[in-house]
Amino acid sequence: MFSRLPKNLVQRVMGVTGKDGAHLPARLGPSNVHAGRMFAHQDSLARLPIPPLQQTLYKYLMAVKPIISPEDYEVTKKIVDDFGKPGGVGQDLQMGLINRAKKMENWLSDWWLKVAYLDYRSPVIVNVSPGVVFPELSEFKGREGQLKQAATLINSVMDFKYLIDTQSVPVDKMAGQPLCMDQYYKILASCRIPGPKRDEVKIFPPTLSNAPKHIIIAYNNQFYSVDVLRPDGKPYSLNDIYAQLKYIVMATPVPAVPVGILTTEHRNTWGKIYKKMKKDHVNKDSFEKIKRSLFLVALDQDERPGEDASDIVMRGRQSLYGGGSMISSGNRWFDKTIQFWVGTSGCMGLTYEHCTAEGPPIVAMADQSLSKMNNLVTDFGSDTSNPPKPERLDFNISPDIVEAIEEAKHSVDVAHTDLQVSLFQFKEFGKNFPKSQRLSPDSFIQNALQYTFFKLYGYSTATYESGSLRKYKFGRTDTIRSATIESDQFVRGMCDPTKTPSEKVMLLRNAIAAHKQYTNDVINGDGIDRHLLGLKLIAIENGANVPDIFMDTAFTSCTHFRLSTSQVPAKHDLTMLFGPVVPDGYGICYNPQEHHFNFSVTAYNTSPETDSDRFADVLQESLMEMCHILVTAPPAAKL
Repeated sequence: MFSRLPKNLVQRVMGVTGKDGAHLPARLGPSNVHAGRMFAHQDSLARLPIPPLQQTLYKYLMAVKPIISPEDYEVTKKIVDDFGKPGGVGQDLQMGLINRAKKMENWLSDWWLKVAYLDYRSPVIVNVSPGVVFPELSEFKGREGQLKQAATLINSVMDFKYLIDTQSVPVDKMAGQPLCMDQYYKILASCRIPGPKRDEVKIFPPTLSNAPKHIIIAYNNQFYSVDVLRPDGKPYSLNDIYAQLKYIVMATPVPAVPVGILTTEHRNTWGKIYKKMKKDHVNKDSFEKIKRSLFLVALDQDERPGEDASDIVMRGRQSLYGGGSMISSGNRWFDKTIQFWVGTSGCMGLTYEHCTAEGPPIVAMADQSLSKMNNLVTDFGSDTSNPPKPERLDFNISPDIVEAIEEAKHSVDVAHTDLQVSLFQFKEFGKNFPKSQRLSPDSFIQNALQYTFFKLYGYSTATYESGSLRKYKFGRTDTIRSATIESDQFVRGMCDPTKTPSEKVMLLRNAIAAHKQYTNDVINGDGIDRHLLGLKLIAIENGANVPDIFMDTAFTSCTHFRLSTSQVPAKHDLTMLFGPVVPDGYGICYNPQEHHFNFSVTAYNTSPETDSDRFADVLQESLMEMCHILVTAPPAAKL
């Protein structure tokens, strides 16, 4: 994460833009619109705090201790002590950060948008944008079923948009405390815009006088603008939407040149192509239509699993990057914040571009839409109100752009070949079991990941788990570091044949308690990673040398997240997936249900050290072993 920091962070990050590129405040909510129930608590949310310097430095040392050698630890401890001593550089940077926080509603958020997303130049597919696999809907089969399913999905998502527009989305809460709802205003009618050196994000909120009323439909690599709202703002009917989809399929019998596959490219490459293409007024108009659309729905051709891929894996690949140039990677626009895909076998999913929001608002939209789809009476007939004919979006493509498209096809197929994807459902038990043991399900799973990694590699590794900062105004995330001293003791104890079951249970409970405490610290603003990032960025902004603490090998080790993980709970059987963040790492996501867990595990084939299928197998063994010791150990061990 920190290794992606650019050298020059003096300029303020570009915020969001509205009509004709007019600059809008980067915050949307009651300060810009009349506050409804959705924003009822927004103005009373606390500002993100800055933890005490010595507290962060102590926690940093505790975080690196289980993942570096004792000799390296002693060297690091001296560097940290020098950094934090009275009158030292750390104290000066801390004061600079405090002064920044006094002037801003959230001292981190603009930095984070820029550093984590807009300045990040690798392709958004796999590296940035997560995919979500939806549960299969068996009643929708074949081309006709696909169109009906897509129409039903669009209708249901528009219901969720209505909740956003009227500020009727129930306020999210954590432990009874209201959370920031700002991200909900940024998931629809928003788009990332490529640049040759830095991207930007544009948002067209419903408060604009000319707020978007259309979506984009992708079919056979061709894009169409489809009106889903009437001029008076009321939605078109299910039959109207279905009729428009049917028109698109009939009008596009053969695949078009896959211009959309350019959005899978390296951001600098795509930014230069975009800038060149935009000089043509036809291309510019098409870009504008896509940029301003509410969301995108891709009607995919039959998804065919490869010889070594299961159906669920193929669905995961389609959700993450379109499945490759021979499947549907060209039937996408990966800069769009929200794009759903619908297949012909009852399968569907979504991809979301990450810069505007974390998973919870996306999952809330998916849950709400799936519930509506399950309860919607789908009586498709021929009666329509004659909505506007879908507008085909054309592109003028020069020979060098055709060549760039071929290069993008090659690049996405290389990524396809390199990525291992394992999705599975652990059916032996779900979150009810750890809860019956008075243990946090998330902490239980995180320690199972620690145990699995240790069994495979014989040591503990830096682990990233996303922790929400939405308790604070405009909060995003901080890092829950799941590799702790206690987790290291637990995994070593589990592999020690001299340890009794009772001793192993004690170590497990200690590790789970430590993880739960770290989680609580993070969501209450006492994490270390964003604080350290702020200190580093203050130094860079002031033109100072990067302090030794950030040049130390221990810092490199503790930010090389071989385990990048996230819990994404949902009401439905969704499975989110994303790529590893380092070449020799794993990307792991899970959705804990009452009686089972949904898991995704990704790794790179180019790394001889990683194997997602092997990790998935050992993870299931780890979960069973942890369950076994909790159930069979003598009661005294549970005190």
